[in-house]
Amino acid sequence: MSVGRAGGARTTTFWAQYAWLPHVNGPVVEQDVLIATGADGRITAVTPDSGPCPSGAVRLEGLLLPGQANAHSHAFHRALRGTVQVGSGTFWTWRDTMYRFAGALDPDSYLALATAVYAEMALAGITAVGEFHYLHHAPGGVRYDDPNAMGEALIEAAARAGIRITLLDTCYLSSGFGAEPTKPQRRFSDGDADAWAERVDALKPREHARIGAAIHSVRAVPAEQIGTVAQWTAARRAPLHVHLSEQTAENDACLTAHGVTPTRLLADHGALGPRTSAVHATHLTEEDIKLLTDSSTVICMCPTTERDLADGIGPARQLASAGCPITLGSDSHAVIDPFEEARALELDERLRTRTRGHWTANSLLRAGTEDGHASLGWPEAGRIEAGALADFTVIALDSVRTAGPPSRLGAEIAVFAASAADVRHVVVGGRQIVEDGVHRLVPDVPGALRSSIAALSC
Repeated sequence: MSVGRAGGARTTTFWAQYAWLPHVNGPVVEQDVLIATGADGRITAVTPDSGPCPSGAVRLEGLLLPGQANAHSHAFHRALRGTVQVGSGTFWTWRDTMYRFAGALDPDSYLALATAVYAEMALAGITAVGEFHYLHHAPGGVRYDDPNAMGEALIEAAARAGIRITLLDTCYLSSGFGAEPTKPQRRFSDGDADAWAERVDALKPREHARIGAAIHSVRAVPAEQIGTVAQWTAARRAPLHVHLSEQTAENDACLTAHGVTPTRLLADHGALGPRTSAVHATHLTEEDIKLLTDSSTVICMCPTTERDLADGIGPARQLASAGCPITLGSDSHAVIDPFEEARALELDERLRTRTRGHWTANSLLRAGTEDGHASLGWPEAGRIEAGALADFTVIALDSVRTAGPPSRLGAEIAVFAASAADVRHVVVGGRQIVEDGVHRLVPDVPGALRSSIAALSC
């Protein structure tokens, strides 16, 4: 595994005090688990109840889980943390602040910021990120000498932070249902979907990076060009992501422009299906829900951002019950904590319905691991079993948040008690990138965040 800058993977055996492992009747927590990994960065054997840690094995105290998949990220939004929590405002005033930070970035400053953000993700137990990337060109829309300089900066940032990335290169052409991009949006646009596809064709996957696509939203891609993006991903069997019905204003504008909901517009242009992830899906009609479930479209929920922006609580439980896989993302990075995202999915639904027990802890962990990785085009990750990528995270079971419950309740501890602060170790491709809570490739992550955000001077 060549992720990062600390050397390639080697054959390594890890010993986990406890591990959340697949079982025929559902995942269970096993103890004294040996996990052997090969030079190709994959798991070669998993042995529960192996006894004490043998000499030469890497000892991992706590609960071992598959690495977490952050299925929806805008790396530069991390610079807004705190700033956009001052006062009140709406999603649309938040967006104006976001544009100021977007306008200050270039490939070098984006590399520095994204490296720090991805390192923060690693410290939180995230081993793969889906980067919803629309910050393509220089301010004003002028192309860099390398038209993919900003995307390449993100791919390199993930390598430096030691995690995997799916670059979801985003088609963003309009300020709203055919209107020309505004001044801040000009650097997002390629002019039309054919030019977008030509540029994205130059991006190449790496060992740690895969290429997918995104339709920013139905307001940002003219209806007649949605199919171009959908066809591009279909031809490559690549992931396709899209912001869907995050705001009621988008639904109203779509009905005015096209006479149909955003979900129906996507369906009519071939953009739904099992390789598509609908992000947010907050304000849906019953027909929308049927279109999504009938097409087995994935639903990516981002509860901490949806709360922060006062978006509302989407019908995730109804969608999941009808067969849509659910994934999780930190989106605007109001916080970066995959355990909080999982917990919020259940707790927000409790507030909405005033009843408990909508998801099991196991199902919420699956959303953040196996289903999340699959939605990003990494189906071989997200499980602790032979043949899977050796990507895992370990949370402490002796912190003030996690101490007390029996280890057999590890899934419940992880989802309903743990936080990113409890992550002790992270392994990607068989190589340890976080050890005892310290990032081995970016030793001072807070310092890297401070300096990269301060450089933007917004």
